[in-house]
Amino acid sequence: MEDQDLPTLVQLAARSLLTNQALAISALEDLPVELFPPLFREAFARRCTEALKALIQAWPFPCLPLGALMEASDLEALQVALDGLDMLLALTDRPRRWKLQVLDLRNLHHNFWKLWAGGNADVSLAQAKTRRLKSPAEENGGEMGTKPLLEVLMDLNLSQRTLDPFLSYLLLWVEQRKASVLLSCKKFKIITPYVHSAEKILDKLQLACVEEVEVNCNWTLSSLATFAPYLSRMGNLRSLLLSHVHRAASIAPEEQERLVLQFTSQFAHLGCLQELSMDSVCFLEGRLHQVLRFLRTPLESLSITDSRLSESDLTCLSQSPSICQLSELNLSGVRMTRFSPEPLRVLLESVAATVKTLDLEDCGIRDAQLTAILPALSRCSSLTTFNYLRNPVSVTALEALLVHTVHLSHLSLEMYSTPLEVYGPQGTLHQWRLNQLRDKLMIMAEPLRQSRTIWFSTIPCPLPGNQAQFEAQAHLCPGCYRWA
Repeated sequence: MEDQDLPTLVQLAARSLLTNQALAISALEDLPVELFPPLFREAFARRCTEALKALIQAWPFPCLPLGALMEASDLEALQVALDGLDMLLALTDRPRRWKLQVLDLRNLHHNFWKLWAGGNADVSLAQAKTRRLKSPAEENGGEMGTKPLLEVLMDLNLSQRTLDPFLSYLLLWVEQRKASVLLSCKKFKIITPYVHSAEKILDKLQLACVEEVEVNCNWTLSSLATFAPYLSRMGNLRSLLLSHVHRAASIAPEEQERLVLQFTSQFAHLGCLQELSMDSVCFLEGRLHQVLRFLRTPLESLSITDSRLSESDLTCLSQSPSICQLSELNLSGVRMTRFSPEPLRVLLESVAATVKTLDLEDCGIRDAQLTAILPALSRCSSLTTFNYLRNPVSVTALEALLVHTVHLSHLSLEMYSTPLEVYGPQGTLHQWRLNQLRDKLMIMAEPLRQSRTIWFSTIPCPLPGNQAQFEAQAHLCPGCYRWA
């Protein structure tokens, strides 16, 4: 056995103490604080039920990061923990050391247990002061209520119509103790089309704590409108991802407008929103202004993908105050073939000072449009990643593009489709044309002093994945060129 596998003296002491649970429990009153985490971890591993309940009642820290020790949906461990909390909440007089305010069921804070076991504490977690919790009445704007004694914190992933036993047990436990316990969630992911299943959980959550929401399922506009009132109460939401929202074929235009407004107006309540992602969303075309006008603060990341936008939407986006600090802009799959290049040019000028990642994959941008936006693109001085894959581009246009991007000193990754001239009539890749293009690019890139990678997709590609790689001095598949 290697040295690092040997148990520490603290671990040995914990194991020795747990050979007699009654003795361990009686010793908690005088147990040094630094021994609680290793003793708890050892008791958890051995499933020493009574010792665990007693440790929870005497826990000397504001937070108990139980999720870092649990397997996913460990119902037995959850039941033991909640039984211990029940004993704690039932006490008339608090134990002398009682500081517990948060039971954290997330798969986080693994270092807390590791560092304490090694005799060195994760002080930031152990000494963290939790915020004052609000009662449901306060959260809804009602009168001040009694301060809840405990917060249960977890990340939620709702993927089925019915709840799994772990979550069902927890929700019932919280509901029965709602006067003294609140259920909080930082990350909430919904991947079920049954919006009413999500409502059952949302009704029990402290929504002001939610920071990230992902709705990645086939919802109709009416489902989205049902979700809207819950969104309005997520005042600390930082990231919202919305994917695959479609309209019912039978919906009347007036009803559609009402539902869209019912959802988009909730953005006025999201004063902390920094990242907004909308993928395959049906209602954006001609209505992007309805989303943008309600945003209260500038975004750091905006992603509108595989959705239809109008030229006026792009103009509206370029003039929105919400994009003045964008570091990431993703418009992949937004078809711009018939657009004037002017809105995109103005948009790039608007984000030029801050944008670091720009994704224009599969936008159908033609050579003439590309030529018109090149001066604006060359002003994106902070750009590090540029994706221009799956746009039809000629060798001439590509060379002009690289003339502009070559001066962007922070740019480290560029992605393009191979120019059409490199292919034969049947779509066959001509190697000699590809090599000729490579030589031109190498000459153009010679002035570069920093490392830069340029990827080209090749269709058909000699390897799976429709991408290939080429190293300047390595024998790899043609398709990507890299030089340092």
